[in-house]
Amino acid sequence: MPPSVEVRLVRPADAAALANLVLRNREALAPWEPVHAEDYFTPAGQERGLAQALARQARDEQHPFVVLVDGRPVGRMNLNDVVRGAFQNAHLGYWIDVDHQGRGVATAAVRAVLAIAFGELGLHRVQAGTLLHNHASRRVLAKNGFTEIGVAPRYIRIAGRWQDHVLHQRLVDDPPVARS
Repeated sequence: MPPSVEVRLVRPADAAALANLVLRNREALAPWEPVHAEDYFTPAGQERGLAQALARQARDEQHPFVVLVDGRPVGRMNLNDVVRGAFQNAHLGYWIDVDHQGRGVATAAVRAVLAIAFGELGLHRVQAGTLLHNHASRRVLAKNGFTEIGVAPRYIRIAGRWQDHVLHQRLVDDPPVARS
């Protein structure tokens, strides 16, 4: 039976659980993430990061979510760089606990965040970038109706070096994708 996956806005009280997750997943996530300061892996560091994210959320610049499986945190998902006006766009970023990868959790969580993005937030487009060799993330995005729109050379500094990314987009009126 697949796990029960939901997303909700992060809360300051999530800091300790998220610190445990990022510390436990540090090695597994390192090839896919920017290099983080040591403080990132502590409850205090997570609490500061959540406070900053919630302040950006209050300004409609970012929408930070925690991914829950059976009510327990297993990852994060963000709609970053929200731009309103004629653009109505955000960038999607996420990570999932290594013990929950390959089980449909990321796919379900992206689906839930897209419903929020295109529903209550009224966005027109959600973009995402993946490392060229991140086939798992590329599959998650494809299952959620994202299309690849090109390659951005040296796009984001990941694992300490500027790396090329495949750019993806999903538009509000793109046809729905069959659930898998």
